[in-house]
Amino acid sequence: MIDTVAWVRVEHGRILVARPRRKDIFYIPGGKREGGETDLQALRREITEELAVTLLPGTIRPAGTYEAAQPDGVLVRMSCYTSDYAGTLTPSSEIAELAWFSYADRPRVPPVDQFLFDDLNVADLLH
Repeated sequence: MIDTVAWVRVEHGRILVARPRRKDIFYIPGGKREGGETDLQALRREITEELAVTLLPGTIRPAGTYEAAQPDGVLVRMSCYTSDYAGTLTPSSEIAELAWFSYADRPRVPPVDQFLFDDLNVADLLH
């Protein structure tokens, strides 16, 4: 199983996604823990590395956990969090591009991300 953390940022009915270099698929920003990191430590580190912003600790809230099998059969678990941030969103590190997706873009993200898209759509947060 691949166990990840992700930052859910929705603005104006669209969700922030990132495309890593040399890949065609977009993902919810985040990544894997390193060493003995907690979810929040890993989330803050990954978002700073990938998007050049700082998540504000007092605003971080759980937003659900999703699991789905990838096409190769490997199970992915994604623990999601919302948070306010400081700075300007800028792709950095291994990220080639940022985008704001609507629900219509759902097929462009991995299966585990699609479950999040569904929940946000049902809650009328993603248009």
